[in-house]
Parts: sequence; C-alpha cells; structure tokens
Amino acid sequence: MDTLSANGPIEEGVWTRLRRRKLALLGLFLIAATLLGAIFAPYLTQFDPDEQLFEGLTITGAPMAPGGDFPLGTDLLGRDLLTRILYGARTSLIIGLLANGVALLIGTFVGVTAGYFGGILGGALMRMTDLMMAFPALLLAICLAAIFQPSLWIVVMVIATVNWVQTARVLYAETASLSQREFIAAERTLGAGHVRILFRHILPHLVPTIIVWGTLGISTTVLLEATLSYLGVGVQPPTPSWGNIIFENQTYFQAAPWLVFFPGLAIVTLALAFNLVGDAFREVLDPTQRGHA
Repeated sequence: MDTLSANGPIEEGVWTRLRRRKLALLGLFLIAATLLGAIFAPYLTQFDPDEQLFEGLTITGAPMAPGGDFPLGTDLLGRDLLTRILYGARTSLIIGLLANGVALLIGTFVGVTAGYFGGILGGALMRMTDLMMAFPALLLAICLAAIFQPSLWIVVMVIATVNWVQTARVLYAETASLSQREFIAAERTLGAGHVRILFRHILPHLVPTIIVWGTLGISTTVLLEATLSYLGVGVQPPTPSWGNIIFENQTYFQAAPWLVFFPGLAIVTLALAFNLVGDAFREVLDPTQRGHA
C-alpha cells in the first residue's frame, strides 16, 4: 500500500467534511474565542488580575455584582472576575496543550514501541501501562502534586504522567495490527530497517488516531488541572486558574453565585469545545465512520 495515496484523499477533504459539522464549527469557535481572550487579555480589560480594587467591594465589604465597570462582578478581594477568568484561560490552555503534548509523546512512544517490537519488551511496556491504569488518575495526580511543590510546570508534568496510558493502549493495538500487514512484511523482505518502517509506514497510518486522541486529551487535561487547582495542589494563587478561582470564592457560593458560576462555565465550555472537535476529527479521519458522515 502506498502511504501517500492512502492518506492523500483524507487530507484533501478534512476541512470540507469538518465544515459540514455545525457542532465542530461551534467547538472551533469556542476554542478560538478562548485563545484570543487569553492572548489579548491585557487589551480586553483595564485591570490587573491581582489588583485589589477599592471600588471592587460594596460598603459592607461584599463582592460587587455583575454590571457597570465589572461585567462579571468582583471576587471576595475586590478583584475583577472577568480579568481573572481571561488570565486564567492562559493557565488552562498552557497546561492543556503542554501536558497533553507530553502525554501524547509518551503514549505514542510506549504504544508504538510495544506494538511494533512485541515480545518481552512489548509485554513489559504494556504491563507498566496496565499498572498505571490500575491507579485512579485523580488520586495519583493528587499524590504526585502533593509530593512536589505545586507550580504550573509541576502540574504539567503530573498531568502528563497520568494521562498517557489511554493513548498508549490505543496505539499499541493499532501498531500491532499494522505490523502484521502484508506491506510491512514486504518492506522487511526488501531489507528496510526498523526506523524506516516505523517512520515511513507505521506512524503515517497512526496520525489520524494521534490527532483525535490529542484533541480529546486536552479536554481531560483542562478538567484535571481545574480539579487539582480547586483541591489546592495545582496552580497556586495569586496566579489565576479557573480551578483556584472557584476554590477561593466557594464560601460566597450563596451570597455571590457568579463567583463560582462564571469560572465553572468557562471550564465546561472549553472542555466541551475540545470534545466536539475531537469527535468531529474522529468521524472525519476514521475510514469506518465516513459512511455515516
């Protein structure tokens, strides 16, 4: 099978098929809006995320309700909530992209290596994967985050450590199947080395799966980062994170529900957006799904 001819038609029609899916376009719009809001946060708001404003509290010292100079209200310290959510988007996107990128690299390496070579090496790698899957991801992440001093980069590594196993499992199965195909056997007969086979014939066939799992994985990463920050073992204040914004203001849930509602809405919206796009990529890139498009 010619790799280019096999993948060419898929690549030419991806955007065309993606545009026919309204939910996918909605997801892309939400991701783009979040990304632009994070990048241009200093130009979209007049306040600093850590600035405690005298006019940001009522006479009784309570947070200001949404309206006027504070479209989403203020928090218990008089800081503008919209500003903190915009800057918090930077944290979520940085961790989401970096942590998921590292997890994707680890999962791809483990899954492809185990699936291609098999034997003792493959068995050992997959038993290690099974061992990682046996631990609840959230509990393991909390333990790792508690051992090290919480920071943005530690959170990235912690999430990457617990999030690579699903990718490894999926790619292991696909690689093991591809390794038994006739065109791979032909390449071996012609004297092709492992590196050539892996990079010219195995990995190109795995690209659609990697794209799908990479996109869906960002959603999981965003939720896990918010959970860790809410529990106090993630990104530490005063650095704004959607999870620690909820944690800081949860005592005002009844008196000032917007302090929990808006950051919670941001978390759900971004996670949903990546899920919508990931599902669309799965339908577009998976040959078995094209007949249902």
